[in-house]
Amino acid sequence: MSPQDRLVDGLYRLGWSTVKKLPEPVAVRLGRTLADLAWKQRGKGVQRLESNYARVVPDASPERLAELSRAGMRSYLRYWMESFRLPAWSPQRIKAAFEAKDLHHLTEGMAAGKGVILALPHLANWDLAGAWVTTQLGIPFTTVAERLKPETLYDRFVAYREGLGMEVLPHNGGAAFGILARRLRSGGLICLVADRDLSASGVEVEFFGETARMPAGPALLAQQTGAVLLPVTLWYDATPVMRGRVHPPVEVPESGTRAEKTSVMTQALADAFASGIAEHPEDWHMLQRLWLKDLDPAKSAEKGTA
Repeated sequence: MSPQDRLVDGLYRLGWSTVKKLPEPVAVRLGRTLADLAWKQRGKGVQRLESNYARVVPDASPERLAELSRAGMRSYLRYWMESFRLPAWSPQRIKAAFEAKDLHHLTEGMAAGKGVILALPHLANWDLAGAWVTTQLGIPFTTVAERLKPETLYDRFVAYREGLGMEVLPHNGGAAFGILARRLRSGGLICLVADRDLSASGVEVEFFGETARMPAGPALLAQQTGAVLLPVTLWYDATPVMRGRVHPPVEVPESGTRAEKTSVMTQALADAFASGIAEHPEDWHMLQRLWLKDLDPAKSAEKGTA
């Protein structure tokens, strides 16, 4: 393991071992302080976040974008403070920490017995929403995790999420897809963060007026298994309680090739994600490149983006 990898792993280990022991008001203040320090340093992540927000709020002034990126970093650090502390939360604390609108789409889908796919963007705290599903609703589910470096850090994330009641599969293509399909055919629930393609072979969608690429997996799984596909968006407000909405099902088109159906369904997911992100842009934790123009180095240089 390289010195940098050891440092990263050590910082996360410190977070999970120390932050969860702090009184909640202290953890909240710490998160806000760290967020403000990171925002003031104007590193690549903050610059990318601000650039992404400029797509979401195209008429925003530079001052407004700066306000959004500061609020975005505070939301992002709230996610981390909560995540470090979640393993120490009681079931009662988890149940009280989240409130969902239109939950009937999920419960009715599970009652139908064909399986349910929940697809989410990087909004607010998807781990907290997952812990609430396993704790409040008593529904276990399967998810997929990006392989992080160093490997020990990935192992920590897997152990953390498994400790919250999730089955975690590595993001390694076909093997994960097959297991997810089997879970759905048995009437199970899977949850996928699906606003950023990690394979470079996803589906092109229009997203806030420009072309982005999102994973095809949710739409393909729904077609192959007959499972219900539900977009979910999350957000924070001024209270300690996170909010969320389960959107209506994304239907499989009656006609077209598999690729055509996948394109239509993935665009429907992107539209649902965009509606939630537009309402709460500061809770969208997208500190990476997303749009194709930004992923193309030549075009990125033309635009002068980080």
